[in-house]
Amino acid sequence: MDVVVQFGPQHLALAEPERLRVHAEGEKVVNVDIAMGYNHRGIEKLAERKTYEQDILLVERICGICSMSHPVAFTQAVEDIANVTVPERANYSRMIIAELERIHSHLLWAGIAAEIIGIETLFMYIWRDREFVLDQLEIITGNRNHYAWNTVGGCRKDITEKHIPGLLTALDVVERRTEYYIDSFLRNRTIKARLVGTGILPREDARRLCTVGPLARASGYAVDVRKDDPHLAYDKVDFEKIVLDEEDNMARAKVRLLEIIESVKIIRQAVTALRELSGGEIAVKVKQIPPGEGVGRYEAPRGEVFHYVRSNGTFYPERVKIRAPTYANVQAVPVMLQGDTLGDVPITLASIDPCFCCTDR
Repeated sequence: MDVVVQFGPQHLALAEPERLRVHAEGEKVVNVDIAMGYNHRGIEKLAERKTYEQDILLVERICGICSMSHPVAFTQAVEDIANVTVPERANYSRMIIAELERIHSHLLWAGIAAEIIGIETLFMYIWRDREFVLDQLEIITGNRNHYAWNTVGGCRKDITEKHIPGLLTALDVVERRTEYYIDSFLRNRTIKARLVGTGILPREDARRLCTVGPLARASGYAVDVRKDDPHLAYDKVDFEKIVLDEEDNMARAKVRLLEIIESVKIIRQAVTALRELSGGEIAVKVKQIPPGEGVGRYEAPRGEVFHYVRSNGTFYPERVKIRAPTYANVQAVPVMLQGDTLGDVPITLASIDPCFCCTDR
């Protein structure tokens, strides 16, 4: 007998309201219907009524965890229209904040995954260590989230020598602790029982459904904007694109934890570059945005963020269109849940690291 189980719009496993209608035969999931749009805030329309500088702060508030992702994608789209070359120092500075954000986002996800599985102690350990990253973001930018770091043409602030010793110390701690968490996820019997072999997303489906980010890379679909269409200074640093072929929830956990190690490598190289560029500009002045169209692509912690901006030559954009990574990934959830049990629904949904706030905008 086909029984329909409602997950949401309000549910303990959902930080933001969306609705899943899960069709089950006994405990086995046979189909899933997803309804979105409970979180719509009209940000794209609101962006048309604010100036470009105001819009940077507006799109920053699409998502608290992606406070760097949307502003960088938006400013890159506007800089594309204005044909602006951002100073090299600004690109490295943006990249450092971007990778710090990736680390804190992946640690946040790992902690939530541990909590959903039921290991509260691991959740508290991970979130405790995440504070090292948030402290550095606050010291450098002035805030733990919503950094107000970007402007059209570069950065509002600079990363100076006084920030670097504390930053490097925090990276050492995070790297050491992440290695412990990788070992914990791979060795803990409860975690393995919940993650290995659940939420399977075959590579063919990952590619067919145009998934992005860790979800795609954990299924062997090697998409990463940092490598495929380098932005900021990603083409000037050495790092690995983490791609696995296990295709399950455990693979997605491993991709995120391994990417933290790569982010640490990227930041260390960027710090070295900043020291070599001592005294360089952090922004160029952009007096007017000419008529035209521009796009910005950015590899957020969850996957590709895409911003489209059209200018009519005034101080206000004529059109702003945003695609968040969850919009690309959520359509894979029905495939991932096929054949799993109802108990697997929360952790499998969480494995795409959903942000419905981003998606509904």
